[in-house]
Amino acid sequence: MRRLILVLAAAATIAATKQPPAPPLPEGVQTAQPAPAEGGYPYLIFKPRGYDADRTQRWPLVIFLHGSGERGSDIEVVKKNGPPKIIAQHPGSPFILVSPQLEAASDEDRRWDTAKLDRLLASIRAEYRVDPSRIYLTGLSLGGYATWAWALRHPELFAAIVPVAGLSEDKDLDPCVLKDMPIWAFHGDQDDVVDPQQGFAIVKKVDACKGSIRPRMTIYPQMTHGSWEPAYDDPAMWRWLLEQRRTVPAPGGPQETSKKKADKK
Repeated sequence: MRRLILVLAAAATIAATKQPPAPPLPEGVQTAQPAPAEGGYPYLIFKPRGYDADRTQRWPLVIFLHGSGERGSDIEVVKKNGPPKIIAQHPGSPFILVSPQLEAASDEDRRWDTAKLDRLLASIRAEYRVDPSRIYLTGLSLGGYATWAWALRHPELFAAIVPVAGLSEDKDLDPCVLKDMPIWAFHGDQDDVVDPQQGFAIVKKVDACKGSIRPRMTIYPQMTHGSWEPAYDDPAMWRWLLEQRRTVPAPGGPQETSKKKADKK
């Protein structure tokens, strides 16, 4: 009897300390989330309306990388420019949007860490129903640099990329890995922060590889560094982006893990 009482008491203690499951994210609004792993990036996530209605449907994922002005610890600042700003005006948008935040930098040359971004993407794909053939990457200024850097290292992950007012610093990586990647790059012709000629140099290198898809370049006349305003305000860009699909879905994620488990049975 004494042993039974002790077991029941222990069970009651465990039940009392067990944390309730986290409530589901609301649909149609951006919600701040902590970094999925120590040393990672916190992020804003937008879950589209209708996400919870069909538990089998997978959704496009847009990943947005902000510029240097949005670094810090106030995640709301990420909404200042680009897709997080646009999505607040268009809450019916039919895709998941993830917008991580880069920490404040004592070193002005600090860049986005693609290894951390890899871990963030893996976490998002494990937790949310992402269509592996429709993962898109875009970024502005410092985030435009990172868009090129991440895509050059992992072209197999993305269905399309949209670098804005950025350039590639990866001199040792082969640009031809992107020759079959849908790319649309934007820049202002009078950008006084990132030289547009340097910005488009990587686009020209990819084009010279003679892939199946020619990269697109849009240069705005009389425009300085803020070319992201017209770029992200353009419905044609969004239509183009969401039309792109990878014929071979990106590796990893819960769907591939499930398939491997099934193959072992």
